[in-house]
Amino acid sequence: MASSASTPGATSAPATPAGAAAQPKRSFWQIFSSYFYWTYSRGSFHYDVMVTLILLFIFVTPHLWNYGAKPSYVAASTRPLQVVPNGRGVIITVQAAAVGVAPGASYSDAKRALRKAVEPVTGDDVFLERWETATDAQGNLTWKVWAHR
Repeated sequence: MASSASTPGATSAPATPAGAAAQPKRSFWQIFSSYFYWTYSRGSFHYDVMVTLILLFIFVTPHLWNYGAKPSYVAASTRPLQVVPNGRGVIITVQAAAVGVAPGASYSDAKRALRKAVEPVTGDDVFLERWETATDAQGNLTWKVWAHR
């Protein structure tokens, strides 16, 4: 008869739960591809690593790389601008001294100078429809600019 008692000096493998097979070691590329395809469940170690890497990317890279998203540093106009809304946009009255262009300047020079002069009020995403010279109550030369977005 065979004895069911273990013999001295014999070693036995540790018991594994039923249905649980030993997990083989995964290669770096297998782990990397599972990160790329986001295959880990929420709350697992690898999920937490992925979220941490994403947060690091969001908060650290703006300090390392220039994305070109800088605020525009437009010098404030020292002369007042008068802004009056009309049906499609606004009419902006600017002192001629703030514009720095003569009334007889070319179309492109005048448009560039007027656009720069009204930028503190309208921002850089504005369309200048038309403009004309005028005089204010004190007799100073002004530009009237019709603009809209």
